[in-house]
Amino acid sequence: MAMIRVEPVDVQVRADWFDGRPRELTWAGQRLAVLEVVGVRNETAAYPVIVGPRTIFDVQTPVARLSLSYRHRSRRWTIEGLDEAERAA
Repeated sequence: MAMIRVEPVDVQVRADWFDGRPRELTWAGQRLAVLEVVGVRNETAAYPVIVGPRTIFDVQTPVARLSLSYRHRSRRWTIEGLDEAERAA
């Protein structure tokens, strides 16, 4: 199915110390392990001035596939998209 864009939701993410890839996230009080990093999109060269540079990680968790965004300027992690249909398959 397609990734559904959602209003950005703040989450806490534990990232790998060496490469910065997410390993675990806490969302609504629930801890989710990141099973796989499906894709990485680096937007540090072309970005809106107001928002600043960001890196987007498409990750697979036991609950759903998520699109995590890391905003470099504010050092904030947000969920910008999700696909729960992967769980049903």
